[in-house]
Amino acid sequence: MEIPRQIWPEERAARYRAAGYWSGETFGAMLRERAQRHGDRLAVVGGDTRWTYAELDARADAIARGLLERGLKPGDRVVVHLPNIPEFVSVIFGLFRAGILPLYALPAHRITEIEHFATTGGARAYIAADGHDGYDYRDLAAELQRRVPRVEQVIIAGALREHDPYVTLAALEAEGQASAIEPVEPKSSDVAFLQISGGSTGLSKLIPRTHDAYIYTLRESNRICGMTADSVFLGALPIAHNFPMSSPGFLGAIHAGARVVLSPSPSPEAGFPLIEREGVTMTSLVPPLLLVWMEAAPASRWRLDSLKVIQVGGAKLIPEVARRVQPALGVTLQQVFGMAEGLVNYTRLDDPDDIIINTQGRPISPDDEVLIVDDHGNPVPDGEPGHLLTRGPYTILSYYNNDAANARSFTDDGYYRTGDIVCRLPGGYLQVQGRANDHINRAGEKISAEEIEDHLLAHPQVFDAAVVSIPDEYLGERSCTFIIPRGEKPRAVAIKQWIRSRGLADFKVPDQVVFVERFSETAAGKISRKELRAALRAQLQQSEEKSA
Repeated sequence: MEIPRQIWPEERAARYRAAGYWSGETFGAMLRERAQRHGDRLAVVGGDTRWTYAELDARADAIARGLLERGLKPGDRVVVHLPNIPEFVSVIFGLFRAGILPLYALPAHRITEIEHFATTGGARAYIAADGHDGYDYRDLAAELQRRVPRVEQVIIAGALREHDPYVTLAALEAEGQASAIEPVEPKSSDVAFLQISGGSTGLSKLIPRTHDAYIYTLRESNRICGMTADSVFLGALPIAHNFPMSSPGFLGAIHAGARVVLSPSPSPEAGFPLIEREGVTMTSLVPPLLLVWMEAAPASRWRLDSLKVIQVGGAKLIPEVARRVQPALGVTLQQVFGMAEGLVNYTRLDDPDDIIINTQGRPISPDDEVLIVDDHGNPVPDGEPGHLLTRGPYTILSYYNNDAANARSFTDDGYYRTGDIVCRLPGGYLQVQGRANDHINRAGEKISAEEIEDHLLAHPQVFDAAVVSIPDEYLGERSCTFIIPRGEKPRAVAIKQWIRSRGLADFKVPDQVVFVERFSETAAGKISRKELRAALRAQLQQSEEKSA
């Protein structure tokens, strides 16, 4: 399978280089330079582990050599399925240094998603924890190798069972320490890793990010967000997400020579003690978690006064909640709106309260080109809602191995169709209005209505199904499944168990199940899924308003 690439038109590439956006730095070289400059400074803290920059660099180097000793080659892809543990950081930097591409999976993903990533990405290896939050990834690894024989190697960060045919990460590092192989530094224009899209149409698409473009976002995000060598960043959300990875996230913290503190859970019970113990200065949350933190803070016995900035993104933060953040937590709120495909917007730390409360920020780069257009592609006036299109020095040009998605998602002149409806306000600030497609944003986790419908239609007692998003004060949006039963109506709990049994992440299980006799049709006698979902959403909301 072809190695992922992103090749910008030469005119734009030359402009980005001349402007200094692309500095020629790679992730492996970045860590080595920070280790040389800040060797004794703490880099990563998680559980009982406390690694300095020198120790992190040495571990990354050993992992790189160990992977190459085992026959992996530059350009190969490896699915990385790790929770918030220090090994996540050492593994990905080891992969970077070897020129091997991590393909990030979320801890909640199960076999259906992992099989898709491995197949679409052409992965040759799978790196996972032994277990997390009651789930055993070693069983998933066995199923993955059965379904995708191309995945030749499994590396477990943790313990093996008696008959597991895998290698531990500790053993891999030991092999690397004894190796004479010298990893070859990739080019800064090479793809460094593959992220996953929100999956707005079916299973997630794979997003190739280059060293040059992504490191530029870290450098600018650090400047905008006040990340310095003295900062302490708490990874509360799963750090495989783009938001806590790069906005500025844990990678921005490494770029700055700061300390990364990893929380096993985003709960206040896990995060608050770490804030006091480590002197955390910045973290990133999705709106539902922010509400939990705000409720827990007044009664907490832990001191949170070191915390200066809380970033909120992944879903729109309503103004009523935004106004309460500073009084409740004593921090500066920074709204973040972006996507793994590229464009990132921040409110600035010194923006007026009105901007911080009511907008989702403005782009990080002077060369972020933003178009807001109507349904026919015509520009709309500022203040009017429209479809957001963008291109720039860090927005991708194509998905990997997905021609159909590329045809839908990119214009002929290189603009990415984000699928978001936004308004542009004075100063270039954006207000997010919602999604243009059937994409459910549940507490920051993106769910494809189409994907869940496909699984529901495989149920023997489901004749047809439609999945819609419903506004929810706590989650931002929740999912509701409308079902026309086939024969005897199944129980709602059985429908939820069916989705779980299909090997999907728990956040994709419908929050609500509603049974109906039929769906309305269009004038042409056909069902428009988009119109159907909109009508069902309106029907449910009207019903809820009447009963309120």
